[in-house]
Amino acid sequence: MTGGNAGIGFETSLALAKKGHQVIVIARNAQKGRDAVEKIMQLSGNQNVELIQADLSSQKQVREASKKIAEKYQTVDRLINNAGTWFSRQSITADGIETQFAVNHLAYFLMTHELLPLLQKSKAARIINVSSDSHFKGKIYQDNINLDHKYHGLRAYAQSKLANVMFTYEFERRNPFKNIAIYALQPGLVKTDIGLKHTLSLHGLIWKIRRSGGVSPAEGAKTSVFLATSDEVQTQSGKYWDKCKSKPSSKRSYREDDQRALWEKCQKLCGIEDYFYQKTPSGS
Repeated sequence: MTGGNAGIGFETSLALAKKGHQVIVIARNAQKGRDAVEKIMQLSGNQNVELIQADLSSQKQVREASKKIAEKYQTVDRLINNAGTWFSRQSITADGIETQFAVNHLAYFLMTHELLPLLQKSKAARIINVSSDSHFKGKIYQDNINLDHKYHGLRAYAQSKLANVMFTYEFERRNPFKNIAIYALQPGLVKTDIGLKHTLSLHGLIWKIRRSGGVSPAEGAKTSVFLATSDEVQTQSGKYWDKCKSKPSSKRSYREDDQRALWEKCQKLCGIEDYFYQKTPSGS
């Protein structure tokens, strides 16, 4: 569970721990991560909850976190790509990538790739990508992913969330492993602090007003928990979900040429030659 220490991620981790599952929380801030894990164990009575600290804006740290998981576990049954961020002003990561795209999408793409060898060993693995209906307003700027000279926080966020959905569809089409299912979902408007960090004061105020009409993080986590635990969805891979039901995504998200171009762009940005390890099964 990426971003499992707060908001939707925390509530998803807590719900899964209450159901008796072993949970790995990946969090950027070590202290906040430790506090969250301790609280999850206390509230759930489940001691099989652990923390891996990683800044998901860094591809190096995504790979290091995946390696730590692989060193300790033989399989991964569920990968929930949940971490998200928001920036009012353009921010560029150490890898040279706009931060919202790096955290909200490329971390999903890369983490999934890095953990594929463990997902392959599961009897029925699932990859769950937390997107947003904000993707309906999104466009992929293939030649300007960083949105240089045209940056706006909402434009960057919508692009990253559209990328989540398109990644889900392209993965489904390319996926050679019948035991691995993948989904994208929209949690709804949720009362979290995402719009209060790295933001201009005006944007923060707008988010406070807007989120007042949203649902609780626990309510927002319900579709993630449903997709992780329901027996009925294993055969419904490659769909977009809302309120525990599949629904159509944006018209733009179904354009296969754009999906393919985005996939190839992300492989290049992450330095991945063979996404599914078909030529190098031992990993990268």
